[in-house]
Amino acid sequence: MAAGTVGTAAMALVAGLWFGGAVDGSVLPGIPGPGPVTRWAMPGLTLLATVAGVLTVGGTVTAAFLLPGDGRSVAAHGWVLLRRCTWAALLWAAASAALVLFTVSDLLGVPPGGLNRQAIAGFALSVAQGQALLWQTGLALTVAVLSRCGVSRGPAAVTAVVAMAALLPPAFTGHAAGAGDHQLAVTGLAIHVVAVSLWVGGLAGLLSVRRHRRFAATARRYSRLALGCLVATAISGAISAAVRLGSAEALWSSRYGALVLLKVLALLAAGAIGAEHRTRTLAALRSGAPRAFLRLAVGELVVMAGAAGLAVALSRSPTPVPESLTGPDPLVELLGFDQPGPISAAGLFGDPLPDMFFLTLVAIGILAYGAGVRRLRAAGHPWPAARTASWTGGLLLLGAVTCLGVGKYAYVLFSVHMVQHMVLSMVVPVLLVGGAPVTLALRALRRPDDPQVRGAREWLLLVLHSRMFRFLSHPVVALAGYVVSLYGLYLGGLLGTLMRYHLGHLAMLTHFVLAGYLLFWVLIGIDPGRRRIHPALLTVVHFLAMAAHAFFGFVLLQSTSVIAADWYTAVHPAWAPSLLADQRLGAGLAWAFGEVPAAVVMLLLVRRWIRADEREQARLDRAADRAAATGIPDDLARYNAFLAAAADREP
Repeated sequence: MAAGTVGTAAMALVAGLWFGGAVDGSVLPGIPGPGPVTRWAMPGLTLLATVAGVLTVGGTVTAAFLLPGDGRSVAAHGWVLLRRCTWAALLWAAASAALVLFTVSDLLGVPPGGLNRQAIAGFALSVAQGQALLWQTGLALTVAVLSRCGVSRGPAAVTAVVAMAALLPPAFTGHAAGAGDHQLAVTGLAIHVVAVSLWVGGLAGLLSVRRHRRFAATARRYSRLALGCLVATAISGAISAAVRLGSAEALWSSRYGALVLLKVLALLAAGAIGAEHRTRTLAALRSGAPRAFLRLAVGELVVMAGAAGLAVALSRSPTPVPESLTGPDPLVELLGFDQPGPISAAGLFGDPLPDMFFLTLVAIGILAYGAGVRRLRAAGHPWPAARTASWTGGLLLLGAVTCLGVGKYAYVLFSVHMVQHMVLSMVVPVLLVGGAPVTLALRALRRPDDPQVRGAREWLLLVLHSRMFRFLSHPVVALAGYVVSLYGLYLGGLLGTLMRYHLGHLAMLTHFVLAGYLLFWVLIGIDPGRRRIHPALLTVVHFLAMAAHAFFGFVLLQSTSVIAADWYTAVHPAWAPSLLADQRLGAGLAWAFGEVPAAVVMLLLVRRWIRADEREQARLDRAADRAAATGIPDDLARYNAFLAAAADREP
């Protein structure tokens, strides 16, 4: 089975490379070429890294999440699977490291034997593509080490998460990163890679544990995962192909488009096989007839292996998007879009900059929350409409400030970036916290039939009760994370670096939301898992956050040096005010903007403080009433008697 699958992928790769013109040995006169070894080694090593990465992800995910455990440990089959993933991860790391050498050879047009160490080291440490391969190598080695660290299900889950993260670095280089609209293309490619790896790797992992006594239940869990991966693969693949093709006509008028159509056919075939699984073979598997499922699963794996070979061929094939006669626009390559015109309401809200990461986050967040509310109401349990409105409004606002024209202007103007920061770190988190998503999840998620299976609810409870989460959710720690990240980003010189890389920019915006969510969840959240802290202390913490925020705005207003000067000088529009004037405008907006949400949170805290005192007074009154009725003094009466006796003893 393994040999047939690898052979199918290799044949699809060779055919795709030949058809797409990726291994054309002809070179222009006077232009050096890397030679045939590099031309064939590059796609071969890419396919090897892809297969090893998919097997690593599939094996670790199957062992950690799909298979039933043995108490706090993974099952015996899961333990064996993790051990196999060690070798797959080492092969993945070796292929990624070798790609560094051959990529330098390909870029410089020099055979591998003619390269020197300085060129290889400079590429690996200074060029984005080399850095991505280096990161992938390091993460794959980390997975190899983690896969040998015990048999607990917690470390196994961490291993699976690191393996999925190792898929991402190369996705942020290549065709997508160099194209316009790379906010859409790059994130779409990353989602595509993760979804396909979970789908194909999960199937390979499933087949490797087919002798497990609870294989039928494991196959049902995988089927639900595969359905979600199919949808994600189809949507992200369509978006990525659209960016690379440039027009619908190129789909049938270019060789690149023909390869895309072949991938579409493979996706449809795999989807049809998956539908057959869900409707027929899973039932046959439950009834004790596994052969039909296994035959169909092997066929699906072969089809997807062929699609993987075509995908690698496409990554090496020239796209039909025409290049400008004057060469690429450096500003478009840097930003991913044309520089926006003078700022206006129409430009801020009517000129979108879609990003697949935030669009996916918003869509999944709203759909999942809505499904949870429907499940509760179907069971006869009410759910406040205000919470639903708060959660939905927070996600829609998140999508608006990241995917509308505001997102474009935030790249080129510090003032708009600061407004985006304030909305993401203060307004969006307050709305999301008001939705009480943890409470909804704990009430709506169903427990697995098998007590040895950890579902989403069980993993959520483990996180809430973990020592790390208890540490992070301490009010002082949450406050420190919020304040230190604010000062460190702008005064520590990180802003320019993060703005230059799409992954860094995504991480920065995501951090704004997470840091704000954690702080306001600690202050005004109603979900379980929070520490029981008196509102008076939380009010003090919030006051400190407000003071730190106000002082930050004051520091920016008084600053005479431009923050992230290298970035904003490169993208500064001609129609905009000077860099320092725009920075001071942003500082003023940050100072004034934070007052409204901060005041709302303060009112909520004071209200809770008053209610807490009222509840305490009511408790004391009830105790006094019981003491009067029974004749037994309550705690308050005994304390008052003690004070009176102490006063009588004073000289």
